[in-house]
Amino acid sequence: MKEKPVYSVVAPIYNEEGNIDLLYKRMVTVMDSTGEPWELILVNDGSRDRSPEMINELAAREPRIKVVHFARNFGHQTAVTAGIDHAAGEAVILIDADLQDPPELILDMIERWKAGFQVVYAVREKRIGESWFKLFTAKLFYRVIYRITDVDIPVDTGDFRLMDRKVVDVLVRMREHNRFIRGMTSWAGFRQTGVTYVREARHSGETKYPLSKMVRFAMDAITSFSYFPLQIMVYVSGALGLLALLAIPLVAVLRLMLGEGFFGGQATTIVLLLLMSSFQLFFLFILGQYVARTYDETRNRPLYVIADKRGFEDAAAASPPIDEAAPIPEGVSDGRQPFG
Repeated sequence: MKEKPVYSVVAPIYNEEGNIDLLYKRMVTVMDSTGEPWELILVNDGSRDRSPEMINELAAREPRIKVVHFARNFGHQTAVTAGIDHAAGEAVILIDADLQDPPELILDMIERWKAGFQVVYAVREKRIGESWFKLFTAKLFYRVIYRITDVDIPVDTGDFRLMDRKVVDVLVRMREHNRFIRGMTSWAGFRQTGVTYVREARHSGETKYPLSKMVRFAMDAITSFSYFPLQIMVYVSGALGLLALLAIPLVAVLRLMLGEGFFGGQATTIVLLLLMSSFQLFFLFILGQYVARTYDETRNRPLYVIADKRGFEDAAAASPPIDEAAPIPEGVSDGRQPFG
């Protein structure tokens, strides 16, 4: 019987063929130095390069490597979720495969965990190899999120963190589709602390978060943990209403003083209508984002679909290729028991 791991390291993989071998070597060095059993769960998020073959080869020769293959690309946060769902360790460590987050920092996280902290997150003291635009938008994102969300999400932190089994069990029960793992971890509570580090440039490959994905990710974070965009509608509408009330007597006085020609054309009316319409459309968009996320949840689709798994026990490998932690509605077969 295999020894149960104390540590489960989860790394999502999407087109990381240039990083996988070095990630494995550095991870083995770090985790073997703990002197305790561990596992590395690699979640292939629909990669189109040689990543699937490479991680399969690792799992074939290294029993501590576990592999989950998605049926298609479901996104970084969902891949992290699948790794968490499959993790068996008493502590679960999340890390990206691009080696911007140094595996060696895990030892500091473990030390804090053994001191009694249940979440140990990595704080980016400095970011190397990133453009000024990326640095500026990232800094702005973390500070806006900190200000407007309903939970205390530490600034300058990513998903690189260690979580105790108690925290992991809470996350496994949270099945929302628009996921923001670092916010969900903060929402769970427990004793949390941070360790600082310098984030290196990518070892190989391209960033998986271009501007479009960054905007989508920011929208997920804001709408998942804050009602501020909805609440601000009240303040904007109140300010516009007050402005209109003040403008009525002001225009009347100016017309009496300056004659009928003042404000007599249609240009001012058109500009005001365009301004009002832009505010209305913007807030309809914000409202639509919340409605769309509500619709996502009511469909109750699985978060991900698994095409294949390697390195897990027979019982786990025989489980259905769906999001296994999702609740099964009444009257729907889970693939293991017949109807009736």
